[in-house]
Amino acid sequence: MDDTVREWREAEQAGDLVLLDGFHALKHALRFGADVRTVIAEDPAAVRALARELAPDVEGAVVRLARRADLKEVLPRVHPTGVAALAVRPDRAAGIAGLGRLPRPAPVVVLDNPRNLGNVGAVVRLAAGFGATGVVTRGDLDPWHPNVVRAGAGLHYATTVERLALDELPPGPLYALDPEGADIRALTLPDDALLAFGSERHGISPELRARADHLVSLPMRPQVSSYNLATSVAMTLFHWGGPPAHEQGGEDS
Repeated sequence: MDDTVREWREAEQAGDLVLLDGFHALKHALRFGADVRTVIAEDPAAVRALARELAPDVEGAVVRLARRADLKEVLPRVHPTGVAALAVRPDRAAGIAGLGRLPRPAPVVVLDNPRNLGNVGAVVRLAAGFGATGVVTRGDLDPWHPNVVRAGAGLHYATTVERLALDELPPGPLYALDPEGADIRALTLPDDALLAFGSERHGISPELRARADHLVSLPMRPQVSSYNLATSVAMTLFHWGGPPAHEQGGEDS
């Protein structure tokens, strides 16, 4: 075992670190201020070139951090970009405080007992893109699971992501997506809203439904069962409004 792999394994065991799997997760984490402790790559020169091409704003950090290692020694599956990193997970108390701070400039997305790791990551990516205040999950799924961070392309660091109980939800009117709710097209969603979405299979739980201030439905053709979770979140955030026009931009990857 070489020194780089040994240091990686020691870092994994030493604290609450997050796996950033692939270049895009690393790029976004660095871009949004993550404390990245170590970066390993099968070909550091290739990763530096990728940074120069796709993310020159973080190229210096990538050049400084990237070290050669055999990723197969530390990861069950190697990302096609051949790079991985470990970063410090944001402080939970600070995250919860930020979610509860009023006035809020943008809604909080609440995922009620989600089951699919990839869907949760996609929602985090959407929330970051729309400038949502954060993503809160209820239930036993860890929203910082490596597969969620991978699906979110490292954009957990661009918003606030926490798991909370029902009685810990931030303040604000709770709008729960439900087929029996009022058509969203007739509503204006306030900036301080909590936008709650049920699990992929069972929808909103009875306890969250009872807590809701408003039930809201998305337009849907008869006999179509449901939308994908991330699609529902995207439609709702788009109806809310998103970031100001002067702040908009983006990338395909």
